[in-house]
Amino acid sequence: MTGHLIIIGLGPGDPRWLTPAASEALASATDLVGYGPYVDRVPERPGQRRHASDNRVELDRAGLALGLAAEGGRVAVVSGGDPGVFAMAAAVFEALESGDPAWRSLDIRVEPGITAMLAAAARVGAPLGGDFCAMSLSDNLKPWDIVEARLRAAVAADFVVALYNPISSARPWQLGAAFKIVAEMRSPDTPIILARAVGRPDERIRILPLAEVEASLADMSTVVIIGASTTRLIEKPEGDAPWVYTPRFYGERP
Repeated sequence: MTGHLIIIGLGPGDPRWLTPAASEALASATDLVGYGPYVDRVPERPGQRRHASDNRVELDRAGLALGLAAEGGRVAVVSGGDPGVFAMAAAVFEALESGDPAWRSLDIRVEPGITAMLAAAARVGAPLGGDFCAMSLSDNLKPWDIVEARLRAAVAADFVVALYNPISSARPWQLGAAFKIVAEMRSPDTPIILARAVGRPDERIRILPLAEVEASLADMSTVVIIGASTTRLIEKPEGDAPWVYTPRFYGERP
């Protein structure tokens, strides 16, 4: 097959955070495939076909992209952040596994991007400096009891936890339920970072103790970072928001 497919991470929003390799792939693509708002973030190029679709048709989108590549297209599938973190890379390989066997001969590549938790962490210091994990709170593709069991295990193991897809109009209660689970095992002063639209004009970052955080402060553009027992605040002068960091060591300083 002469076509190829590249799955690209656009980063959180700031165009300066797009990698040179991803920029080159976007510039050479004959076809751009992705969720509408992500496609809109890519500058239009003469002759490049754009295939935008809704947020909940990932497998259909992946099948379209593979089909276009099989026809000889140079196809770019775009995701926000990193395409391998709760995004389109897994959807493409799922479609590849169950789809036309001929697709397995395609040249397929994944170009990484800056995922939201890394951009959010950089804004406030180094909250991911120790061991951490990332979870999606969405139960669209897995049952809530699995989400809850994994969150309990992560909190019990004293990981810093980054929560993606924390809340939506269709799932208004799950982030509040997650905070209640965390409160069973973490102290009320545990730092919680709510980072919305990092790198975009409407960026908003809040750092609150667990006892004061409310689920209504987040939306689907927010990544939530829950500190570990070792996560610390370093106060800044003049009332500015503190730095947040998690030491690399655990327990007493070596």
